[in-house]
Amino acid sequence: MFERSIKSICNQTSPDFRVIVVCNDKPEITFTHPHITYLEVDFPPPNESSPIVNGDTDKGRKILAGVNYARQLAPSHTMFVDADDCVSKHLAEFVNQHSTSNGWFINKGYKYREGSKFIYLKNQEFHHLSGSCNIIKYELNDLPENPEYDRGCGYYKFYIFHKRISSILAEKGTPIAPLPFAGAVYVLENGENLSANKYQPSFNWLNCRILTPATKDEFGLYKL
Repeated sequence: MFERSIKSICNQTSPDFRVIVVCNDKPEITFTHPHITYLEVDFPPPNESSPIVNGDTDKGRKILAGVNYARQLAPSHTMFVDADDCVSKHLAEFVNQHSTSNGWFINKGYKYREGSKFIYLKNQEFHHLSGSCNIIKYELNDLPENPEYDRGCGYYKFYIFHKRISSILAEKGTPIAPLPFAGAVYVLENGENLSANKYQPSFNWLNCRILTPATKDEFGLYKL
């Protein structure tokens, strides 16, 4: 799943992107790309029975480590992508064309059941469903000099509660806009979705589409 996701991310129409993969152990995959950096960390593994080190805590720590590492790359924007989702190949080109923008949230995207011949269009509030949904001007991350992950601080809510990022930035006077095209695919029922396992997102057959070669190509979505 991760190999498909990283191939999707690297399938951009513009070369102006870099990928930071934050992981406890570097994944054993055959795909390589010169724009990928693996940042290995030693965070304790998540324990869903623990209120201290659960999946959200692990994810928050890794996101913060990646955003902090990105400083040395001097990015215009950052985007968090879950390790099993796919993204549009047009993202980097679009961001590069609007490099001074505060950023975007993905309002429209797709839901995909692993192995299906169909895909489901979510016309609005995709960013409420998937964590692969916010493209933010790097300065708006507002990182301290030496960031440390703390569940009690504002960073926890900012990095984990992805559906609130757009409203938080709007309240600060730096609103981000809806991306003007479908930007990502939220992959479900692969056995690894933390939020999907909890909330079981529904599917609307009125929004069902055949998974066409064009969609597969744009998002790098292929059957595992």
